[in-house]
Amino acid sequence: MIEKVLVANRGEIALRIIRACKELGIRSVAVYSDADVNSLHVRYADESYRIGPPDPSESYLNVDRIVEVALKCGADAIHPGYGFLSENPEFARRCEEEGIIFVGPSSRTLELSGDKLACKKEMERHGIPTIPGSEVGGEEDAMRVAKELGYPILLKSVYGGGGRGIRLVRDEEELRKALKVAMMEAKAAFGREELYIEKYIEGARHIEFQILRDAYGHAVHLGERESSIQRRYQKLIELSPSPMLDEGMREEMGRMAVKAAEAIEYTNAGTIEFLVDRDRNPYFMEVNARLQVEHPVTEMVTGVDIVKEQLRLASGERLDLRQEQLALNGAAIECRINAEDPSKGFLPSVGEIVTYIPPTGPGIRVDSSIYPGYRVDRNYDPLLAKVIAHGRSYEEARLRMLAALEGMVIGGVETVIPFHLVVLKDEAFIKGDLSTDFIERRGILDKVRREMERGRRTTELKAAGIAAYLIAKNKLVPKVEAKREGRRWKQAYRYGVMGLAEGF
Repeated sequence: MIEKVLVANRGEIALRIIRACKELGIRSVAVYSDADVNSLHVRYADESYRIGPPDPSESYLNVDRIVEVALKCGADAIHPGYGFLSENPEFARRCEEEGIIFVGPSSRTLELSGDKLACKKEMERHGIPTIPGSEVGGEEDAMRVAKELGYPILLKSVYGGGGRGIRLVRDEEELRKALKVAMMEAKAAFGREELYIEKYIEGARHIEFQILRDAYGHAVHLGERESSIQRRYQKLIELSPSPMLDEGMREEMGRMAVKAAEAIEYTNAGTIEFLVDRDRNPYFMEVNARLQVEHPVTEMVTGVDIVKEQLRLASGERLDLRQEQLALNGAAIECRINAEDPSKGFLPSVGEIVTYIPPTGPGIRVDSSIYPGYRVDRNYDPLLAKVIAHGRSYEEARLRMLAALEGMVIGGVETVIPFHLVVLKDEAFIKGDLSTDFIERRGILDKVRREMERGRRTTELKAAGIAAYLIAKNKLVPKVEAKREGRRWKQAYRYGVMGLAEGF
């Protein structure tokens, strides 16, 4: 077993990995930038080391510095978490060269999975259906490919990932405008400007399968997650199992996922992602060659600790799970709580968290690293917490999530909690009628804006009511005289009493 792990990440995922290490008796090492000196992962780890200023390129993306710290502290493994260096083949190769275990797939596999077109070709070679598409070399080539596929199409970076650098194009004029911009974005985000065009599947559902595979060729899948609730191809809500899959389709897609992992000799934990069209035809989309943000929903329904399995597999142990042993127990939903304002197009919100009341209740799990006084820094991902609700059924999980989020308070920054509350109450979501265009199809953001405006008016009324209540109580203005102000004052007075009772 690995004896000491350096966690090359921050926030809730760093805490999650450190906790798994503690349960396995493995010593943990945290690294931190100047912005994270007071972060919980720094306090919770057995050792911690500064790696640079807040700018990620000089700290969490600094390969030389992270490897230097690992060698200095005697870590025999590095867990990259997700984001940052987690899918960087050069980082994995550097670990291999230094004799450090990289908790994830090999550098060779990362190289193949990171090249979206090469990976798709490998899947096609193994008989796995893929979304029609082709790499394009310039404007003329792009126009030809788009015409052959038929609009709408998606313009993607060959080396992209995480939903970034994707553009929906509906006609030739849009494509001409988008090409140069997309190339510049791809270059800035991934260091390569190559693009490819893929057929856009209208009304598709995003279904992904969690897989585990050891170094001896034994693999299992842990069922599916549905990640169809997205904005700009970034996931916001995930659930397991998917409301659309029956047992037969689950088995078919599960076999496909395992076959895909075998095709690229994948080891450790990873996710095989599919799009499913309206006729229930699945198409391979990509491999997420790392631990995913939404892994807790799978843990809740299978009882498998994916992070501990990662560490065991990286230590060279055989996978002791068998497919016939694995079953999905109930249903789970995960809501990502980001520091963003959904009423303003998910504009990032930065600042200090002044109030934090985490959600509680039966079947509720919270993965977070925030606390009152925590500063939300613009240099990093806006994810503050992940709330996961588990129930005996999809409906019970939904109702538990609704109750949990209604009791969750994060003060000091705007969050996407109002967005989640609107989605959870939406009729189509209740029925499990999901798709990657769900937010646009259901007019969710307009509903969120109305709800948030209503909430602001109520808050203002409560504040006015508290003032009226205190004035009357302290006889600064005779109560009878104040009540002569009429109905609005009485309403404000009632809200004041209510606001005080709620600890407003």
